[in-house]
Amino acid sequence: MNPLRYGKVAVLMGGISTEREISLLSGAVVINALQAAGIDAHAVDADRDVLNRLREGNFTRAFVMLHGRWGEDGVIQGGLELIGMPYTGSGVLASALGMNKSQCKRIWSSIGILTPEYIEISNGDSIDMESVAFDFPVVVKPTSEGSSLGMSLVTEMTELQAAMNKAWQHDSQILIERYIAGKEYTISILNDEPLPTICVETPRTFYDYEAKYKQDSTVYHCPCGLPDDAEHILQNIALRAYRIIGCRGWGRVDIIVSEEGAPYVLEVNTVPGMTDHSLVPMAARVSGLSMQGLVVSVLESSMTGVPS
Repeated sequence: MNPLRYGKVAVLMGGISTEREISLLSGAVVINALQAAGIDAHAVDADRDVLNRLREGNFTRAFVMLHGRWGEDGVIQGGLELIGMPYTGSGVLASALGMNKSQCKRIWSSIGILTPEYIEISNGDSIDMESVAFDFPVVVKPTSEGSSLGMSLVTEMTELQAAMNKAWQHDSQILIERYIAGKEYTISILNDEPLPTICVETPRTFYDYEAKYKQDSTVYHCPCGLPDDAEHILQNIALRAYRIIGCRGWGRVDIIVSEEGAPYVLEVNTVPGMTDHSLVPMAARVSGLSMQGLVVSVLESSMTGVPS
């Protein structure tokens, strides 16, 4: 690998979303690994003037490490295409779809991929749970948000309105989703190949923001403990969910396997975290890939140029 072939790389990080803090942490890890590989990588905090700064800085390509809106939802991808700059990861459409949980669910359901039943509610609307096809407990979450921000597990009607108000702080559209009791698995995908599956266990009520980024009590099992054939089934489901959205380069698919053994796809992440609590680096290590090798592999996805 000749590091000069990548030119001057902008690692887009920080940004203006509610996930700015995590993006800065992820970006710092990526910068260190790229520079250790001899690549001319520079941190670029992506404010609203970022496209001008990229052109003025004579950057060759962008490593997108922005989480949440304006970075993971197709917005920055569209801007990069406008200025003709190659970038890592999924394109405009796949990024936009991946960020919108309800659109993903519609697509997955249309090809027979299981995903928890749900209803979508606009800001300020009320709901009569007696008319809904599923009962408590339910998960309330913003339609377009990451890192489990604004997410709540609700066990009874008296808790529902507060949970809806919390989710509406992050998005004008929210989901009320049937809660699936079971084990949570996550499958990282790199260059269209699944990495080893991780089983996530937390003593908290569910795998929320605190469990993901703040707590040391969350346990990650990799290898995941499943027989090989069962793990391959989950990986194939994850690949189908990832491909049908149009993802490329890298990503992560979260699946919960119910107590009855049914696998339900929860969501796809088109710009997964790269912090010390993050799952893609963990799966990469188990597969024998160092952080340096991982980030160079992700950067390689930018070498196909800007899609038409």
